[in-house]
Amino acid sequence: MNRQQRNKLFEFQSRAYNEGTVELINDQWIFFDKETEEAALLDESLHQEIEIFRYNRWNRGILIEAGKVCLQDESIVLRDQDMVRIRKHLIYSLDRLLEELNDEAFIQFVTTLNSMDFSIYDCLYCYNHLSFLAEEDRKAGVNFMVFDNQEQICNVQHHFCYFEKVNDRFEFTVNTGKRLVIEKLIS
Repeated sequence: MNRQQRNKLFEFQSRAYNEGTVELINDQWIFFDKETEEAALLDESLHQEIEIFRYNRWNRGILIEAGKVCLQDESIVLRDQDMVRIRKHLIYSLDRLLEELNDEAFIQFVTTLNSMDFSIYDCLYCYNHLSFLAEEDRKAGVNFMVFDNQEQICNVQHHFCYFEKVNDRFEFTVNTGKRLVIEKLIS
């Protein structure tokens, strides 16, 4: 599985975007988040992926300057009250952890998380112990992650041992008491 295939799985995650509207106030573009009703300068999202709802569909592009989005074959200027979606960023330690997982463990982890109605973008906290063992021949330990989908909390412990065999074990615990354990062993 290459980076492009992994990115495709990221693309279809729930809650991957902050959605809202934009307004031009005092010569500055302001983004109003639909969910939290918080306001932020659109300039904070310069050179990032943004989608604009025009012609009854979402059009993906890059915010090249405040008020201007570059699509594949054209640039468009934002209008007051345009609906936009700004892609969220993953927590750095989670992003690094996902990159370090082998393909099978990666797919198992993400699809199991999704089956429990959580998204990788719901991550509040990630402790990636694996990143501290980069120079080690034998890597073993536990990573901790906490996810919040606004309805439930899920704690994930990732037990790993990478030496003669590759062993990944994920223990999911939801605040309702539901528990799930998956394990992947590669010789």
